[in-house]
Amino acid sequence: MTSANDLFPGHDGAVPTQSRHGAPHATGILPAHAIKSLIRDQEIWSSNEIEDSQVQPASLDLRLGTVAYRLRASFLPGERSSVMSKVETLALHEIDLTQGAVLEVGCVYLVPLQETLALSERTAAATNPKSSTGRLDVFTRVITDFGTQFDQIVCGYKGHLYLEISPRTFPVLVRQGSKLSQIRFRRGQATHTDTELRHLHDTVKLLDGTPNIDNGLALTIDLKGNSDDGLIGYRARRHSAVIDMDVPNALDVLDFWDPVYMRGRDNLILDPDEFYILASCEAVHVPASHAAEMVPFNPLVGEFRVHYAGFFDPGFGSKAAGGAGSRAVLEVRSHEVPFILEHGQIIGRLIYERLTDTPASLYGQGIGSNYQKQGLKLSKHFRTPAF
Repeated sequence: MTSANDLFPGHDGAVPTQSRHGAPHATGILPAHAIKSLIRDQEIWSSNEIEDSQVQPASLDLRLGTVAYRLRASFLPGERSSVMSKVETLALHEIDLTQGAVLEVGCVYLVPLQETLALSERTAAATNPKSSTGRLDVFTRVITDFGTQFDQIVCGYKGHLYLEISPRTFPVLVRQGSKLSQIRFRRGQATHTDTELRHLHDTVKLLDGTPNIDNGLALTIDLKGNSDDGLIGYRARRHSAVIDMDVPNALDVLDFWDPVYMRGRDNLILDPDEFYILASCEAVHVPASHAAEMVPFNPLVGEFRVHYAGFFDPGFGSKAAGGAGSRAVLEVRSHEVPFILEHGQIIGRLIYERLTDTPASLYGQGIGSNYQKQGLKLSKHFRTPAF
């Protein structure tokens, strides 16, 4: 059987070179030790020291700076403008984050991040909300100076990063240093064709059973739940108390969520603009050689958005990292009209990308991984429910 490290060695036509971490590729997602090299080389830097705990197996957690700007509207700066020049015309007021501040539901905020980039011409990046951020329905997107897309940082970018934050359901308390978003670094393109993805599944088993592969690996929705209690998900309650983004295991589930149970039928009607936490039928596996990302919205499967926080680190669901049986938890919101989800319906697809090298530690191996071996699970802020 082919080892995970040797999958697709000729995918980009490059000749691998040896390193102490294995046989790296010229293109792909950068693992933790390569991110640390970027920090040492000051391609990533900050006036405050970057903490080891920020470095994940294939991503870096980003920290909020000292101030937030309440905006009239979201925006992209465009090719001719810096972010702060737009803020001067769009900001309603400035908020000090050094002692913490509450961000209100339905408002748009912009926060300069502590991390700054000076990337080489061969390195690009992409960002995404952290899992805990997405599970609280806090919508975040990173923008850059002269940027024309959200969450995309072009090769060779040199400048500051800014995080747009818009709580959709719960008011949240944040402060300087809070980590709401994460960034991945990429050299070239290493997403796989469907043929290569099938080969990867045949080699390391990305999920149990026969995979549905068509522009990514399909995941389906579980609306039968646990046979003991019939719990299939949670629906967010409005007008709740404030959630402190930096305090785990502190909140009672029922103060913020209504449990959703299967009641003799295998479907669920999504109410417009309500927020749900659901789970996939499939247990997902991301091998050490790869990272994955959930496609956040596919208009071909329905008028809803799934999975605000789409990064899956290498080792997620891996038996070797204690994650056998890990399912994808799905953050779901319907738009405009009620929409019926059926059990087993395709709700999203995972896109796999090869790493340039195997990380020293995988997701779940002593790095504060909150969602390894998860089933249906709320964010880390909530105590395990007694029901």
